[in-house]
Amino acid sequence: MNPMKKIQEDLSSELAEMNDIIVTQLATTNRMMNDIVSRYLQVKGKQIRPILVILSARMFGAVSSEVLLAGAALEMLHNASLIHDDIVDETALRRGVATINATMGNHIAVLVGDFFVSNALAAGIRTGDIRVISALSALGKELSLGEIDQICNAREHSLEESSYISMIRQKTASLFMNCARMGAELGGADETQQERLVAFAELLGLCFQIKDDIFDYFDDKRIGKPTGNDLREGKVTLPLLYALGNAPQEKSEPMRQILSEGNLTADNITRLIEFAKSNGGIEYAYSRMRAMQQEAMKILEELPSGESKRDFELIFDYIIERHT
Repeated sequence: MNPMKKIQEDLSSELAEMNDIIVTQLATTNRMMNDIVSRYLQVKGKQIRPILVILSARMFGAVSSEVLLAGAALEMLHNASLIHDDIVDETALRRGVATINATMGNHIAVLVGDFFVSNALAAGIRTGDIRVISALSALGKELSLGEIDQICNAREHSLEESSYISMIRQKTASLFMNCARMGAELGGADETQQERLVAFAELLGLCFQIKDDIFDYFDDKRIGKPTGNDLREGKVTLPLLYALGNAPQEKSEPMRQILSEGNLTADNITRLIEFAKSNGGIEYAYSRMRAMQQEAMKILEELPSGESKRDFELIFDYIIERHT
């Protein structure tokens, strides 16, 4: 069985309760909002982030109602960021389904995204824990800055791996880190244990984004977005960064020229993708993920044994090997 499905089954009662919190929190008297939210929630992702909250709490203590509220808050904030990302990127499909901006327009989509943000904060307040509220507000800043960094990197044609890693740390890993911290705090972990689990979650989040970026180089209907979508938006990710920095100059220079001129036609996007593939970009991205995984497993060794620890190991394998 797919390890992620097994974890979802093991946590089915906790996830069901958390999803009930989300549905109740998002309910309104406005028919249009209810219809949009209902359709959106029907196509759930894998809910990796709230699963991290639950597993983190379970590693150190009980999965309380506060833990489930925190998981619901983080999941709503994550979904808000996806809705807003789809507007910025003019994305028509997510998880193989038409996005809110594609069906209802940007105006409605912005309002729905804001609605999710507000309800995430409201769910955080219901925990009665200032640490949760503080983390949610800080996380909103991190996610926004990560997106701005990505836009700046694209406009400035930044081709440094360090800039890329810094950007995906803010854009993606920060959410994983906050999930681990919230769960560990609410589960009763001490500060040292929290920091170790957060360090593990950072590496997990970085790998999640690197794998997402690899998808852009392949045509697979399971992914739910067109090949070359990131490049079309001027986003240069790890496989191409590596190829640009390591291929012979006579091969890399024409590719740099395409990027600097912003000449991202369909033919040029195909050229960039093939260049990255044929010059070791995909292999390098996988090697970076495996190195991060080894580092993460060493951190995990210092944390309490049990079901949660085994599930964290499985999730890391799944994130690197997944096809969607």
